[in-house]
Parts: sequence; structure tokens; C-alpha cells
Amino acid sequence: MNRAIRGLLERLNQRPFKKRDGSRASLFAAIERNALRPLPAERFDMSQWSRARVNIDYHIAFDANLYSVPYNLVQELVEVRATPTTVEIFHRGQRVASHLRGRGRGQAFTHHEHRPKSHQAHLEWTPSRMVHWAEQIGPHTARLFERILADKPHPEMGYRSCLGIIRLAEHYSASRMEAAAQRAVETGACRYQSVKSILKNSLDQQPCTEPLSSLSPPPPHDNIRGAEYFE
Repeated sequence: MNRAIRGLLERLNQRPFKKRDGSRASLFAAIERNALRPLPAERFDMSQWSRARVNIDYHIAFDANLYSVPYNLVQELVEVRATPTTVEIFHRGQRVASHLRGRGRGQAFTHHEHRPKSHQAHLEWTPSRMVHWAEQIGPHTARLFERILADKPHPEMGYRSCLGIIRLAEHYSASRMEAAAQRAVETGACRYQSVKSILKNSLDQQPCTEPLSSLSPPPPHDNIRGAEYFE
């Protein structure tokens, strides 16, 4: 069919116009041919655009993953351009970050240069501040926060979970929060979603089936700093 159409198309383009001189082929040769440009060297990528707010951990959430931007953009609104292979982040029309697009879920992609050079000089939100807020709820919550922050490659990447747990404290009593935090630590479920599920399903009001003493300690690893890191 394509071969048949190609022959008919050639005849159509060469057929003279009825009300003007020339044909489609002659107009193309005289006007359009010299205006043509080469096709792009790279195949066109379909882009998906969206907006995001930079969290206090200097990451934005996109497609179930986290991507870093320079720390001075915390709380700013940014534009996200995503292709099948990359995630680019723009602020007021200027590209501020570019990442390879993650294919999993719950991954964090961080450029080291996006982190503040000095936490004491540049961070309004510090690990000690997070733990101090948790201490106002109780010692188990403070211990939970220490675990969350220690288990992250960089402590500030745990701020999102900590703030979520603090918001839970607006809806549940301190005693329930403490019980949920204790259960989360004893079962190794040191995440915001786990604490939320414990409270939602009233698991904090049930005895933990696996006591803390029976749990093996976490394996040694450079990214697990322990509670003394926050002293």
C-alpha cells in the first residue's frame, strides 16, 4: 500500500495547478527546499512538567522519589521537568539541579554540593532541634527520632519523617505517641508511615510480641552513627 501511495503522491505533486502557475513540486523547489534545516541529532524527548515545594531536607518529591536542590531553595516553589531518563529542576526559569531519573520507589538522589557547608552556620533545622521537640513528647519519641536521623545517609534526610510524627502528636495523646514510638523502636519500624499505622490500628495499646531484649543490634555501618552523634 505504501509503495502504491508513493507513486500516486509523485504524480499529485507534479500535477499543474488549475488556477495558478506551477505545481506543488515546483513551489517546494523554489520556496521551501532552501528553508529546510537538518533534523536534530538527538531524538525528541517527551517532557512531563510539574511543580513542587522544596522540603526542609532540601529535596523535592517527584514520582515517589526524592531529588535534591541547593539548600538555599528550602521552602521555595520550583518547576520539575521529567523525561524518561532525567529529572531537571528549575527555579524562576533557571535550572538548579539535574538528576538521573530513579526507577524505584522511596529512593533519595542527593548531590553533595547541594548540602549546606556548615550545619551550625546555615541550618535553622538541626538534628538536636528535632530531638528536643521529641523530648517534649517523651523519651521514647526522642529515641525514635535519634534512630530515624541516624539511619539516614545525612541526618536532614530524616526531617520529613520527624515532622510528620510531630504532626501526629496534634491528634494523639502524649501517652499514645510514647507507646507507638516505643513499639516502633522495638520492632525496628522507625519510619513515619509505620508510626502512623501503629496509631491508626491502635497497636500502641497492645503488648509488643517481640521484646526489645530479643532483638539483635543493627549491623555496624558507616551511615549509622548512633545516639552519641547527636549529643
